[in-house]
Amino acid sequence: MKRRKTSEMKRFIHLLCLLSLAGILFISAKSSSYASETNVTNQIDTHLTGDTETRTNIDEAGESDTPEELAEMNISNDLTITYTGGNGELNSSLRILLTLTFIALIPLLLLMLTCYTRVIIVLHFTRAALNTNTAPPNQVLIGLALFLTFFIMNPAFTKAYNEAVVPLDEGKITQQEAMEIGVQPFREFMYGQTQIKDVNLFMEISETEWDGSLESIPTYILVPSFVVSELRSAFLIGFVIYIPFIVIDMVVASVLMSMGMMMLPPTTISMPFKILLFILADGWNLIIGSLVRSFY
Repeated sequence: MKRRKTSEMKRFIHLLCLLSLAGILFISAKSSSYASETNVTNQIDTHLTGDTETRTNIDEAGESDTPEELAEMNISNDLTITYTGGNGELNSSLRILLTLTFIALIPLLLLMLTCYTRVIIVLHFTRAALNTNTAPPNQVLIGLALFLTFFIMNPAFTKAYNEAVVPLDEGKITQQEAMEIGVQPFREFMYGQTQIKDVNLFMEISETEWDGSLESIPTYILVPSFVVSELRSAFLIGFVIYIPFIVIDMVVASVLMSMGMMMLPPTTISMPFKILLFILADGWNLIIGSLVRSFY
């Protein structure tokens, strides 16, 4: 009897649990349904103007011909893209991007398209010949090389600015024409400092014919030819600078050996004589003057 009552009680409890679970599920489904409808309604309200049941399109899509007409359309577009053929010019955003890219490439262009390579190498040879490792320091040499580069390249910079940048800002020429005109002064400068055998070397490697004129040399061939010629010229000038200082080292070394002072480094004694000779000969004037004149 007790077992029967116990089993009936368990069945009643199980039935009560099932009913409770079904009620909870029904209430949850009903709440989520209301929440979804509310979110959709709010979303429609935030994205449409006026009543939610009526859209406020004045014109059909594709009927606006000008930006002004597009601006007058009373429609809730999230994104509007206007495409026009324009006059073949780049828009301002793209021009800013290209300008920033050009600014990032200025150090490379300064090294490859100007006289900076020859100037900095010659100044380095001068300091090494004097045997003064830190005088003048690197910052001074780099600054002097930059100012000498601006001085030597000033005609090319001025010509490129007047013939390319100014007409481009005035809208008289396109970007492509400005690039072609702006690079011409630098091509003329590089061509005047490049040796023919260096041009022939890269022409043969690229299997390109050359009739001996500047117009037939592509820029991608003229630039490495110019750099090789600049390295050769810089090392030749550096060798000439080294000769008088090597003579001083040899004389000092011979005197020290004749006096039996073989343990004393010759460079320690010769450096004051090198500096004295450099000062008496006004070395900086001679070297910088000759270096600048080598480009004219």
